[in-house]
This record gives sequence, structure tokens and C-alpha cells, in this order.
Amino acid sequence: MSVYTHVQTIPIFPLGTALYPDGILLLKIFEVRYLDMVKQCVREGSGFGVVTLNGGTEVRTPGEQVSFNDVGTLARIKEFDPVQPSLFMIQCHGEQRFRVKSSQTQKNGLITAEVEFLKEDAPTEVPDELKPASEVLGKVIQSFKEQGAAVGKELPFHKPYRFNECGWVANRWCELLQLSPGQKQFFLEQENPRLRLDLVNELLEEMGVYKAVK
Repeated sequence: MSVYTHVQTIPIFPLGTALYPDGILLLKIFEVRYLDMVKQCVREGSGFGVVTLNGGTEVRTPGEQVSFNDVGTLARIKEFDPVQPSLFMIQCHGEQRFRVKSSQTQKNGLITAEVEFLKEDAPTEVPDELKPASEVLGKVIQSFKEQGAAVGKELPFHKPYRFNECGWVANRWCELLQLSPGQKQFFLEQENPRLRLDLVNELLEEMGVYKAVK
């Protein structure tokens, strides 16, 4: 049974992917409904909910029915670049996961929802049998640092790095691996961080990631 911390009404942004706690999300905002939403979030210092689409498209189409998964993640805007009045570039940081209780669509097409926020992952130490997932992740991040510095790219993770925590390690792998939206959503919904890393570890073994990264 899920344990919730509080209930709140927030704007919802359905996307073709999942956002994880402590993850980074870059968005190009150009639809009026989201331009208004971003301006309000920046003004108030509030966030919006990212949920994974399971029906419909990201860009609004007249008459289209949109459906989405009920477990998502709160996104907080960290960088805001108003390139034009009708084009914003934003960088968001994933915070707490939530479960949608009910939702409604406003006249401008923006979806708002009453959500229950799930408790954050308990700091669960990576056990010895899952240490390879943590160690290889460290190598991948180090490699990205070296290659990214050469081409001016930033590491797609926020510090501090928590290689000793099951939930953090599992989430970072879910962002790195080429997973389908459904797979990403499946892992996001796993409330037990040890179980989430167990499942990710099985996938890493099946994909031969440990053998590929020396």
C-alpha cells in the first residue's frame, strides 16, 4: 500500500517519456497553454507534473483524446531562457513522484490534476550483489565527463552522486538506457528502491552492459 505525504493540485505536462527524481529534463516550450504555465511556475517558484503519455500526442491536436499514466514526477524549473515571446527553453529538475487522483482540462487545453505525493525513496544501501550496477555507472559517468568536456556538453546528472543508494543508481540507469516509454514507466512505478535496482540489474545483464563497459 502506498504511503502519501500530501495532496496538491498542479499543472500536468504529458510527454512521451518519464522523468525521474533527481533527473534533468530539457524542454522547448511553444504552445500557449505551456507558455502560460511556465511563466506562472517561474513567477511563483512552483513546479508542474510530468507524466508519460499512453494515448495521444505531446502537441495539442483539436479533438484528440489524451491519456496518461497516473504516476509521474514533479518538475522544478532551474534554468529559464525566454528566447522569444512565443518560445522558451527550460531546464527542469525532477523532484518527488506523485499519483494522479483526478484531472481536468482547462479551456486553453492545459491539464491540471489533484495529486498525492509519494514518499521519497528511503536511503537503501546498494548490497554487494548489486555493486556492479553502481561501479559501472560510475565508469559511464566518468567517461561522459571526459567526452562531454571535449565537445562542451554538460553531464546529464545533478550532484551529489549517490552511488551507494539503490534508488539513485536505478534511476540514473533508467535515464541512460534505451528503454521504451512503457519500460521507463514500469521502473518509475516501483516503490521499493532495492527491487527497482534488482530489476534494472537483470536488464543490464541481459543487455550485456557489464561486458561492454570495461
